[in-house]
Amino acid sequence: MKYILTSAIIFLAHVVLQAQNIEVTGVIKDTLQNPLEYANILAVPDAENADMRFSITDKAGNYLLKLEMNQTYEVTVSYLGYEPQTFTLVTAETNISKNFSLKESLNQLTEVELHYTPPVTVKKDTIIYLADKFVTGEERKLRDVLKKLPGVEVDRDGNVTSNGKRVTKVLVEDKVFFTGNSKLAVNNIPADAIDKVEMLDNYNEVAMLKGLKDSETLAMNIKLKADKKKFVFGDVEAGTGIKERYVVHPNIFYYSPETTLNFIGDLNNTGVKSFTFRDYLEFEGGFGKLMDDVGSYFNLFNSDFSRYLNNNDYKSNTNQFAAGNIRQSISKNSDISAYVITNNAKIETQTETNTAYLDNETPFIEDRTSNNTVNTFFTIGKLTYEYKPSFKEDLSYNSFVKISNNDSQGFISTINPVQNNQIATQSDIKNINLEQQVSYSKKLTDSHTGTLEASYTFQNNKPVVNWQTNQQILQGLIPLETDDFYNIRQTKKIKTHVANAIVKDYWVLNSFNHLYTSIGINAAFDNLYSNDAQLLSDGSINNFSSAGFGNDFQYQFVNPFIGLEYKFQIGIATFKPALYYHIYLWNTSQFNDKDSKSKALLLPQFSTKIEFNNSEKINFKYQLQARFPSVDQLAGNFVLSNFNRVYKGNTSLENQLYHSASLNYYKSSFFKGFYLNVGTNLTKKIEQIKTVTQLNGIEQFSTQIMFSQPEHTWTVNGAINKKIRKISYKFKSRFTYNDFYQLVNNQTNLNISKGVSSTISAESFFKNWPNFEIAYTKDFSNYQAFGNKTKFENNEIFTALEYDFLNDFIFKADYTFNNYKNKTAGIKNQFDNANASLFYQTENSPWGFEMGISNIFNTEFKQQNSFSSFYISDGKTFIMPRIFMFKVAYKL
Repeated sequence: MKYILTSAIIFLAHVVLQAQNIEVTGVIKDTLQNPLEYANILAVPDAENADMRFSITDKAGNYLLKLEMNQTYEVTVSYLGYEPQTFTLVTAETNISKNFSLKESLNQLTEVELHYTPPVTVKKDTIIYLADKFVTGEERKLRDVLKKLPGVEVDRDGNVTSNGKRVTKVLVEDKVFFTGNSKLAVNNIPADAIDKVEMLDNYNEVAMLKGLKDSETLAMNIKLKADKKKFVFGDVEAGTGIKERYVVHPNIFYYSPETTLNFIGDLNNTGVKSFTFRDYLEFEGGFGKLMDDVGSYFNLFNSDFSRYLNNNDYKSNTNQFAAGNIRQSISKNSDISAYVITNNAKIETQTETNTAYLDNETPFIEDRTSNNTVNTFFTIGKLTYEYKPSFKEDLSYNSFVKISNNDSQGFISTINPVQNNQIATQSDIKNINLEQQVSYSKKLTDSHTGTLEASYTFQNNKPVVNWQTNQQILQGLIPLETDDFYNIRQTKKIKTHVANAIVKDYWVLNSFNHLYTSIGINAAFDNLYSNDAQLLSDGSINNFSSAGFGNDFQYQFVNPFIGLEYKFQIGIATFKPALYYHIYLWNTSQFNDKDSKSKALLLPQFSTKIEFNNSEKINFKYQLQARFPSVDQLAGNFVLSNFNRVYKGNTSLENQLYHSASLNYYKSSFFKGFYLNVGTNLTKKIEQIKTVTQLNGIEQFSTQIMFSQPEHTWTVNGAINKKIRKISYKFKSRFTYNDFYQLVNNQTNLNISKGVSSTISAESFFKNWPNFEIAYTKDFSNYQAFGNKTKFENNEIFTALEYDFLNDFIFKADYTFNNYKNKTAGIKNQFDNANASLFYQTENSPWGFEMGISNIFNTEFKQQNSFSSFYISDGKTFIMPRIFMFKVAYKL
């Protein structure tokens, strides 16, 4: 039964591909015989059941139009600023060659041009799609529209790419939609509200900085239909299922030239997560921006708040989500906007892990089961004021707030050669984060543009954790008193104040030479308090401070800097060498111990872009980066970090120093339905903060030191896409290499990890036939430590089917099969998952009905592996059971 869907897809693809096309080719030029790049050729069939076809010329003016045999088409050839040509074409069984010469239009507002808009308009940095030319009427959300646009893709997580480049900001009517994240937009904006989709490459929020401030941002701007621009629209979905399953999902939107109101809600216990860690990254500035400062990304990734968001597999999940957005024009020059996103969820998780500890003296195996019940609540919001009196002046102010409260109760069972134990855990983590930002840009003269960016952040984090067990733990590391029951509590308080400011002058010497100067300051003031103690059964407290536990640590860090960048162009290449001079001053204080240090560093940068044409580019970037330790890395007293781990900071830590370089090649072609993206990244650490660990069974003591042996991380990734007729074929692959040293039990060993992941897939875009997607992914990885190699392998097959039939029905199904192997340990596991739904809605009715089933085979868990500097782990993560649902949808 599990393979029926795959077989059906392959059969349908074979049948449909028997349809024969002919090719119409030629060249489009102007009257002076100059080729016209991005000219449009649109073929509209007379027959109702035939597809509209179109093509766009390449830089030589060539076009390729594939038409069905024995059909009659009305063909229109057009180019902005030129008079279009229209003629009737009857296809036979032979290919056709036809050239065109377009005359420049003396009056661009002729009646013909007013009545004709090409389906796709391509400019230097902009692609505009006319949505009605591609949709068929069955589309429900923006996601469904985007999947039918040439060169645009939407993955299962809601990420959008255009010609191989990922969309990182979403606008509606030229205004940012909520956080700018694509997921909220593609899954919620109704399809019938969309007029145009614009892809804006090298997007910059401040128009005057375009061409000055480098931007790799690809923004997607959604233009609404005229009757939706001052109108309430949206939909409401509600459903119920077996075993008290439910979902309520309202989406309500109001747009007018002066006012925008959006509301998205989601209440369910079906495992659907409306706000994920990737969404949170967008709130914090986006993945690309964060990766410019890798330290900030990993601090964010490892934060208590992110730990809950990052969990996507669970036994049960009750989720309550609401998001509201408002924008109001105060005057023709100023807007005010705000959004609030709040989420309350109760999650139950279960994992089983088999962990091989790699200590070459006494290697051993631990089996661990972990169960957790997590209650997580957060609210994040943003208030923005924008003032743009003219093209030459731009002011924006942003105020952010994030409040979170996460508590959990867990139970850990560990079986290992040293000690079998069971530990109950409790945690309560409260956090508040406030941030203010101001940005001001002004055209000072024809040659000079100045910018000011400043921000202030306050963060207050209060985690409290309890570990409870009937056996002593961490003997020799924590001073436990004998008791019938051991209850250990840790209390931490972390307060952080961060202020940043930078002033920059953009000096345009001429069209080919720019000089940019910067001056700025970064400052951080941290206070860390920690207390670890045993709560005895008689009510007394055994404080661990006498054994060196407990911190009351202050950390002040100030970093003034200046920078000089020279940007110049030679032919098709643009170069930008840069040099930044930083002075670092920091003070630490704990009890009566105080220390002050300073350092100066010269950090070079270099980037170049070679642009062969609008659709073929090479980018290279290099920079020497410094990263300073966080307050918890410096605090010099002991602190518990888990039931089996004790950590001690090191006040003598200084900065990490590493080289990073990237090289990327990008090529796309509308004419051929093709894109290619290849890139490589290399990081070399030359000074770093390294963890030193002492192992005793599963119990660990760790601290950190400065380490000067070089370590390397190298990645190579590539993706290629080619559309042939109605099927898009894709191949992507990623290679990773990492060598790093482990310092365990007074031994230093070089570990090496390697991995290759490759996916080949095909996706169809038929109008009158079932559409399918099929993908095969092969993962290889191996990990070398203490002279031993461990090899992993995973095979994944994914298939999906979507069929619009009898005008009013939409059937969807997907199936995933995984075959996992730890080849060294001889561990094998197969698991699969399948989902299906049937949706019904008549053309003129606002009501829709859906029956669905998820996890059809009632798969219990997923299998995966992980490794660190001293262990390799195979794990099972248990997932939601089979769920039957019936839903009713109403379109406003």
